[in-house]
Amino acid sequence: MNLPPHLSVRDSHLYIGGTDTVELAERWGTPLYVTDEARIIEKFRQYREALEKRYPDVRVLYAAKANGNLAILRTLAALGAGADVFSSGELLLGIRAGIPPERLLFNGSSKSREDLSLAVANNVPVSVDSLDELHQLDEIAGNAGKTAQIAFRVNPALEVPTHPKIATGLATTKFGIAHDLIPGVYREALECRNVDPVGIHCHIGSQILEIEPFARAAGVMMKIVSDLTAMGVNLRFVDLGGGLGIPYHHDSDPVPTPEDYAAAVVPIFLEGIRKAGISPELWVEPGRSLVSDSTVLLARVNSVKDAHSKFVNVDAGFNLLVRPAMYDSYHEVLVANRAGGKPEEIYTIAGPICETGDILASDRMLPRIATGDLIAVLDTGAYGFAMSSQYNSRPRCAEVMVRDGQAALMRRAETLEDLTATMVTPPWQR
Repeated sequence: MNLPPHLSVRDSHLYIGGTDTVELAERWGTPLYVTDEARIIEKFRQYREALEKRYPDVRVLYAAKANGNLAILRTLAALGAGADVFSSGELLLGIRAGIPPERLLFNGSSKSREDLSLAVANNVPVSVDSLDELHQLDEIAGNAGKTAQIAFRVNPALEVPTHPKIATGLATTKFGIAHDLIPGVYREALECRNVDPVGIHCHIGSQILEIEPFARAAGVMMKIVSDLTAMGVNLRFVDLGGGLGIPYHHDSDPVPTPEDYAAAVVPIFLEGIRKAGISPELWVEPGRSLVSDSTVLLARVNSVKDAHSKFVNVDAGFNLLVRPAMYDSYHEVLVANRAGGKPEEIYTIAGPICETGDILASDRMLPRIATGDLIAVLDTGAYGFAMSSQYNSRPRCAEVMVRDGQAALMRRAETLEDLTATMVTPPWQR
């Protein structure tokens, strides 16, 4: 298996960021998420450098839904990142991490009045998803004596090569406003008294492994930019979204890089703004490709069972990593304490959840496994802990960050007591 540079094998143990995963599991227990901070920094700089060498006014907004841990957000904030936030919780996390409100964009197709009020109160720009939302926001901003900066999210009606549940730019998706209706909604926004349409936004999907769809989306967007500029809209940013995928199959063909993305998309952006005679900021929103391969999920083997398959029963299931069950997603797995061992048997890695679909990896050729061994599931930094739950009343696990040989908690493990911490006894049961 081809490992990324921040993962290595020493004395048959898997290391991440120069730290022994076996020692981390012994120190903090399992299951355990482990994230290499330096890898996230490296990935962010790849995006920024690829874009800025082609156009100086670039803003990289991290898609906070991928992984909302404050330590990760602080790391990115220190690098000058903004964030694409999708809830009031993500908005407050971004601010508490030190991201200036003007570097956030509140996105989403179903914002409540409370969401909109929080954005207005904190001067966070809003990506508006409907005319109904526009008028609610105009009213809320007016009542607060403020002017809300907005973009509209464009639905470009593009087919993209990804799982249908994460293709967000289809004509049939719930996200955005149909591209042919966009001029009309900007006209309506210009007539509102308490909003200022300063940007335009789109997002076509996630885990996209080809560059061509991003180039097509940029073409659609820049045509709209030209039309809006001619209408008198003063666009200060153009947000082309995110969605660049990663190689979950480590031995597969190379996937596009931030450099490939910038080389394909920025020229289309430059030609569009040249024709329009404007010089807005270029915003992009990477998430998965910034954080996914920074993280491994460590799980202890509870038992090995010969049945229809040879099941390796571990202490992490889809309560902590739902992607294989939800999307039939593939993640590479290693035996972390036998990482240099020769593959000998075919195993299926199964979790502890009371669901037949609680399988983390099927039919993998691995070194011989025994009770007590440590399994590492790779590429779990995006949509891992962020999509976790307490299903089957299982407390969520700890998260650890490593850098330069140091390791520290960035989230403690939940306890059994935490499971009932928010529960309240109805008066008739007292």
